[in-house]
Amino acid sequence: MSSTGGHLPPGSSHLGAAVRDLLRRAVDTYADSPQAAGWLRMHLTRFDEPLRVAIAGKVKAGKSTLLNALVGEEIAPTDAGECTRIVTWYQDAPSPKVLLYPRGGGSARQLSIHRQDGALNFDLAGTPTDRVDRLVVDWPSQSLRGTTLIDTPGIDSLSTDVSARSHQFLAPDDSPTAADAVVYLMRHLHSGDVRFLESFHDQGVAKATAVNTIAVLSRADEIGVGRLDALMSAKKIASRYRSDDKLRDLCQTVVAVAGLLAQTGRTLRQAEFAALTELSTLPRDDMDALLLSADRFVKAETKANLTTETRGALLERFGLFGVRLGVTLIRQGITDPTKLSTELVRRSGLDDLREVLAIQFTERRDLLKARSALLALDLVLRREPRPSSGPLAIELERIMDGAHEFAELRLLTALRSGGVKVPQEARVEAERLLGGDGGATPARLGLDAMADPREARAAAMDALSRWRRRAENPLSSRQLADTARVVMRSCEGILATLPR
Repeated sequence: MSSTGGHLPPGSSHLGAAVRDLLRRAVDTYADSPQAAGWLRMHLTRFDEPLRVAIAGKVKAGKSTLLNALVGEEIAPTDAGECTRIVTWYQDAPSPKVLLYPRGGGSARQLSIHRQDGALNFDLAGTPTDRVDRLVVDWPSQSLRGTTLIDTPGIDSLSTDVSARSHQFLAPDDSPTAADAVVYLMRHLHSGDVRFLESFHDQGVAKATAVNTIAVLSRADEIGVGRLDALMSAKKIASRYRSDDKLRDLCQTVVAVAGLLAQTGRTLRQAEFAALTELSTLPRDDMDALLLSADRFVKAETKANLTTETRGALLERFGLFGVRLGVTLIRQGITDPTKLSTELVRRSGLDDLREVLAIQFTERRDLLKARSALLALDLVLRREPRPSSGPLAIELERIMDGAHEFAELRLLTALRSGGVKVPQEARVEAERLLGGDGGATPARLGLDAMADPREARAAAMDALSRWRRRAENPLSSRQLADTARVVMRSCEGILATLPR
């Protein structure tokens, strides 16, 4: 999930350096408090770790399936087994290993792992899930080098303990979450989804902000009841959700993804391609009749040379939509499994999601890390106030109020929530210049990712002049003038990064 086109948001490296220095001073100040010093050291170390992205959602939203699609391997269990009831971290490492961390502390224990039907399985060796704090899966993966993915149990699970684990991890009562950002999966917008997104927002540094949350319409193929145009329908619904005032205040954007299709596309097997090719030889009417229902697809008589077991396995991996799409693509001339894999992934919406993750999270890595660190320091200062921590509190407040990156977040949130009202045309441009469409310079200026620096400089100068006029216009409202001053500083920051 590498960023594309442009650099990090103006000043982000300076902010990171300032927060690191503040954390080091805080560690020295709290050296006599093992708990506080350890907490702060952990967050200092966290600066150098990959970005932590949690995947959350209700039961059966498709969290593990989407995680597998992002990694490109079936490493997360997707059945309703005991491992899906545990917070599980997936991180890059030289060799595979799974560690179980018990609740209440204690030494981690390595688990045995094995593959079954291509998927990874963990053996808890009889340990009850309520005695497990988390699992940490080390797995060699290019996709995990820049991002640690965290699979969380289903919210609103019938088991209150299972549901509470996700809430406690993602929205702890009085401390910042261990995740830097969240991908929230939903099958459609439900009041329970809104309640959870509201509870997830951290209080403190940037106040309630949507900067670290993306929503995913995760089983997009089901919206059109398996029709070939199902994803088009899902994308229209996602677009409508993106303009919903409530959701705009709770997440950066909404993306439609057919998670099962994405996972299968990235892990397509030769035997599955052969089975789809066999199905493509059937007359269209016979194939359409076979796809009327899951039960019919598996059990009905057919001229295709496929056993009931083979069709059942195909249905489990592709779903009716995936089977229909795969057969259609083969009929249209795809004769190579690699090309079919690429096309299935493209149509699943996974590439769109990966691009959004790169723009909204990867490009903001330093900012999201700094935000997590400041939330942690704020917690320590509130829990263990002492005279010697006074300068730390002053510096924390100075960074919170003075760092332009946080001013951008506060204004972006206010514009999206309607807390700050400006004319529509100005609002759209302000959100973009503040980084609402991504922190890279081309995204802020509304240019192509490969735009010439001279073109970018001209666009930034035009934007600065336009917003300066708004700031100085005596007819501008107070809110518009205040907005203009923040946007002007963003334009100046953009210009500072461009060659003259």
